[in-house]
Amino acid sequence: MEPLSSAEIARLRTLLELEEIRQLRIDYSQAMDERDFDKLIACFTDDALCEYGPYGSWSGKQTILENYRANFTGDLAPPFSTQHFNTNHKIELLSADRARGTCYLIDVVTHLPAEQNPILWFALYDEEYRKEQGKWKFSRSSLQFFWPQRHTDGL
Repeated sequence: MEPLSSAEIARLRTLLELEEIRQLRIDYSQAMDERDFDKLIACFTDDALCEYGPYGSWSGKQTILENYRANFTGDLAPPFSTQHFNTNHKIELLSADRARGTCYLIDVVTHLPAEQNPILWFALYDEEYRKEQGKWKFSRSSLQFFWPQRHTDGL
């Protein structure tokens, strides 16, 4: 087998960065579904912005944490009372420490009777990522909701 070319090594580095960002999305969704808000908030930069349509815009890590805790109460409080299924994750590296991406969301609830529709939302994450101290984090997360109610920024 021949040694890797410099172009192949560069492509591998790019793939490693993309995979780390995909892992961030997985870590976020799992922490959200587990209701592990400490693990979840570690996915964000200190100055992150969350734009979540009907849930509002939240700026800064502390405000984001407070709003997650305030919104996931009652039937939505227990672990895995919702499940976030992500697909079609597209990422563009903008520089060594900045990236942008989109990802589809199918959000379901698990506390409903079997005869009821468990789908909560079909949505699209529109995100910006920043690498800080060697770790990718969300610097902006904007949810564009498509169903059952449409809440979008012009999409």
